[in-house]
Amino acid sequence: MDWMLLVAAGLLEVVGVIGIKRVARQNNWPNNLILIVGFLLSFQLLVKAMDTIPLATAYAVWTGIGTVGAAVVGMLFFKESRSWLRIGCMLGVIFSVVGLKLVG
Repeated sequence: MDWMLLVAAGLLEVVGVIGIKRVARQNNWPNNLILIVGFLLSFQLLVKAMDTIPLATAYAVWTGIGTVGAAVVGMLFFKESRSWLRIGCMLGVIFSVVGLKLVG
């Protein structure tokens, strides 16, 4: 159950990052609400997931989902670079997070 909470926390971090991008483009209440709610829910789920998941593993998975998720959203919706090098780096993040999970 805590792993599902952790994945949800990572996905909500991506929502918060989308809110940051939207606020940077247009600072209004709906965009600020996306930013604040995304991060608040993300942090709450992360804290709950850390009841049973070790700190280093939980934080690595959370930030990994957030990092890769934000990069994918940037490529799909904000016309950011889709270079093979960028995709390779995202795969490196994924492999590193999986590696931490397997050894920890």
